[in-house]
Amino acid sequence: MTKRIVQIESVGQSFDTKKGPFVALRDVNLEIREGESISLIGHSGCGKSTLLNLIAGLTLPSSGVMLCDGREIAGPGPERAVVFQNHSLLPWLTCFDNVYLAVERVFSAREGKAKLRERTHEALELVGLTHAENKYPNEISGGMKQRVGIARALSMQPRILLMDEPFGALDALTRANLQDELMKILAATRATMVMVTHDVDEAVLLSDRVIMLTNGPSATIGEILEVNIERPRERLALAHDHHFGECRAAIMEFLYNKQLKRAA
Repeated sequence: MTKRIVQIESVGQSFDTKKGPFVALRDVNLEIREGESISLIGHSGCGKSTLLNLIAGLTLPSSGVMLCDGREIAGPGPERAVVFQNHSLLPWLTCFDNVYLAVERVFSAREGKAKLRERTHEALELVGLTHAENKYPNEISGGMKQRVGIARALSMQPRILLMDEPFGALDALTRANLQDELMKILAATRATMVMVTHDVDEAVLLSDRVIMLTNGPSATIGEILEVNIERPRERLALAHDHHFGECRAAIMEFLYNKQLKRAA
């Protein structure tokens, strides 16, 4: 049995507003196994990013328990790397230096500069950007910027890769290429992934399980879908795969029948 790496037990999250407390999440229970890929999906305002931020330790829950590797999540940590929709690159640094910054922060206490540079080169090679190491963010495309963001996260050798709609701002072809690259990277690194997405096809393509959240406020986990499709997965082959179609239909049923009708 694969080891549990994240445990979320009876977690709730509320925020103080001028109109009083706003309950974003309630009674969330979830276990994430090491090496699996998870997608969080639901309508806008259902708390997907809030849940991801809780796993990242960027915010702390109002109630319940969050554990990573058996220890309470009390803040950010290098074992949990985050990739946002906005790549957040520093414009005055090259692609290499943007990644090196993360490597230096995590490993400089016990490794020399030569090893740090080697780690940086390896991370950029993993995402196919060796040729762009010395370019600045304003000299590369949106897809390449997002690759640098992914390389920066991977350079920390995290056990969990947390991704908040990382391909949401990209055109369809670039998005598809990066999804395919991500599947290869996850297979090579065996990292655990948790991704927020609005895209049903993306959720099925990339995930072992799809976590479907109910509408907010006071959102919680509505259903969990197991995606039993063998890896490696080929995009074109899946277009004709019966189970892929069933998974896609199940998510659509949840989002548009069960949730939209309930909201109406």
